[in-house]
Amino acid sequence: MTVKLDGATLGIQDVVRVARRDAQGAYAQAALASEARERIAATRDYIDRTWMHDDAPLMYAFNTGVGLFKDQRVLISDMAAYQRKTVYAHATGVGEPFAEDVTRAMMLLRANAFASNYSGPRVELVERLIAFINAGLHPVIPQKGSVGASGDLAPLAHMAGAVCGFDEADMIYQGRVMPARDAIRLAGFDPDFELGAKDASALINGSTTSLALGALATHDARRLLKHADIAMCLSLEAMRGELAAFDPRVHKARPHPGQAKVARNLLRILDGTKRCLQSARDIVFPDEPRQPGQPASPRVQDVYSLRCTPQVHGPVIEAVEYVERIIGTEMNSATDNPLIFDDGQGGYVSISGGHFHGQYMAQAMDFLAIAMADLGTISERRLARLVDPTMSYGLPRNLLAGKRGLNTGFATVQCSMSALVMENRGLATPGSVDSIPGKSNAEDHISNSTWCGRKARTIVENVEQIVAGELLMAAQALTLVEPLAGDYPLGKGSRAAMEAIRAVIPPALEGDRWYATEMRQALELVRSGAVVEAVEGAIGELE
Repeated sequence: MTVKLDGATLGIQDVVRVARRDAQGAYAQAALASEARERIAATRDYIDRTWMHDDAPLMYAFNTGVGLFKDQRVLISDMAAYQRKTVYAHATGVGEPFAEDVTRAMMLLRANAFASNYSGPRVELVERLIAFINAGLHPVIPQKGSVGASGDLAPLAHMAGAVCGFDEADMIYQGRVMPARDAIRLAGFDPDFELGAKDASALINGSTTSLALGALATHDARRLLKHADIAMCLSLEAMRGELAAFDPRVHKARPHPGQAKVARNLLRILDGTKRCLQSARDIVFPDEPRQPGQPASPRVQDVYSLRCTPQVHGPVIEAVEYVERIIGTEMNSATDNPLIFDDGQGGYVSISGGHFHGQYMAQAMDFLAIAMADLGTISERRLARLVDPTMSYGLPRNLLAGKRGLNTGFATVQCSMSALVMENRGLATPGSVDSIPGKSNAEDHISNSTWCGRKARTIVENVEQIVAGELLMAAQALTLVEPLAGDYPLGKGSRAAMEAIRAVIPPALEGDRWYATEMRQALELVRSGAVVEAVEGAIGELE
């Protein structure tokens, strides 16, 4: 498929399609909408005819220096050199390079911002960005060095230098890192590309790195929400928990939409379950301190990690919805400076503003980070209960089926998931409240949005593994007690989830094995959406 860039209608899913390979290993192509191309060309034609002389009024970044050199005129004779030097001056990134999907998303989002026709670049620059995306030319862009105002200058400068074929820049092409000029030439393009007036500023100004990170992290967070509900249901049935807390009457009394949505999802996944009946609890599980035939005490209500699932998962849903709105607006915005506007009299006017400031992205990413970190926390508390028979109502200790002592079981998996929870707690500390003035106080308040995006993405990746761990361990628990509790079937959605998991991951019935393998397989199941697809195939679409 082809994603058309018009500066107004790009969605998160479009970004993902271009940034990541599909199941067949192919990327979606990108293309500049014809009407956007015409608008950009018309604006640029006016700029070149009207403003490109040394008597033109001072216009920031067109014919002036940047930062505190804003009042220093740049002569037309120096314009080509000025564009190159602007990129060189800002290529100050450090650290490991961004992943391929982030780089591709950055390039796409910058091109879409240009398509809105407020930035004034040459059409050739926009089309070169898009052509490089489609050719698989990926600039090497260090992750660190941006403060999120004046945009993501450092990473975008590295992107710009590679796209323009600078000698110092590197690219990844066909899986190999090489000098950008070599990669561009191998892909069939001219490595020499001269930037016109304002092109450099248009390329490097704007919080586009933050936005790329945010779009990908938010997509992954959205994909994870239904998996978390499904994992909780498997854990609940493994521990023979109560359903009363999900009664619609309860959630009508506190009518938060996300909370009610989760409660409805849980009841639909669990529809038809007999595993949560009191009679199922009378079965004595392997490590339960009860004699056979002795009835179980009434459960009455469960612990918070089970009973309060709607009240914890629900706010996460609403947080993701908020972040999606922010990102949806941001990805169809012009975020460089200055911006070019039709003056209503057949011409254009350049106006300086502050859209490069990444505070919207910074706060949204902090919000996403906090919400997702808590989703991981409650999931880890459920899977922690599964390995402890005093908290799981008698499930085999450590979910072990082999010889005890010789084997250890899944307690080690829980330990690794707790490590991720602790890492998330540190990363969830807000970065958007931190500001260090820079550039001789020309930038006296910054957003820190790139760091906020980087840590939010890491948290989402960690929570993907935690929820995958809960699916893995709850499935192991249910398999271990199936010979005892088989007369009490699981819910319709839970059965479908179990079948999807077991189609890929067999149960551990002979003791320890290389648990990292099934942890990776469970993560791949989450990222593929196969478990949700199986559940929705059985019960219809979840909310």
